[in-house]
Amino acid sequence: MKRTPMLLAGILLGAVSISAAASAHTGAPAGRAARTVRVGLARTSHGRILATAAGFTLYEFSKDPRNRDTCAKVSECSSTWPPLTTSGSPVAGTGVKASLLSTIRLSGGTRQVTYAGHPLYTYAPATERGETVYIGAIQFGGTWYAVNAAGGRVR
Repeated sequence: MKRTPMLLAGILLGAVSISAAASAHTGAPAGRAARTVRVGLARTSHGRILATAAGFTLYEFSKDPRNRDTCAKVSECSSTWPPLTTSGSPVAGTGVKASLLSTIRLSGGTRQVTYAGHPLYTYAPATERGETVYIGAIQFGGTWYAVNAAGGRVR
């Protein structure tokens, strides 16, 4: 009989850990979009690149045409490279041009943040702020690049 409470405690602890990891990338509770998402700049070995408020690198997908998310149509892509979503207007941090920030609507009505027309994504397996080892990763039929303050690709 004592195994049930221990098993439930373990499951609950695991769920809390997953929720915390998910919210670390966007700064929002897992399972819902942040009301306002702040896009900032992080200093890295690749220069200053776009990052979430929590400091995680933001990426663009080479296969995306302007203002369109094609990752969502590729099996498993969005679970590895989740779109940066918001239910409000994105906010520009220091050094980020507010005029380049916008959103696009995904299927189901979710709004994905864009910068200079590039849909923005996080990398789900990232564990440290400012990681850049995934810049140039080739996955899901395209290449994943970081984005600079001017909206250009960082290779």
